[in-house]
Amino acid sequence: MAQLKVTQVKSKIGGTSAQRDSLRSLGLRRIGQVVTKPDSPEFRGMIKTVRHLVTVEEVAGNDER
Repeated sequence: MAQLKVTQVKSKIGGTSAQRDSLRSLGLRRIGQVVTKPDSPEFRGMIKTVRHLVTVEEVAGNDER
């Protein structure tokens, strides 16, 4: 399963409450912070809400069997 590497590049100040909530749910608290999340529709929706505040890279996930 693919993973998404999400980096916050802009401030949440001045954003709507939905944008602030999405950043919090993604685990982002400050500019420059990086989190890795599974590539799922739920996380894609949160990222879409804050797409102007973050950068996203797709990384290969660990295939543990």
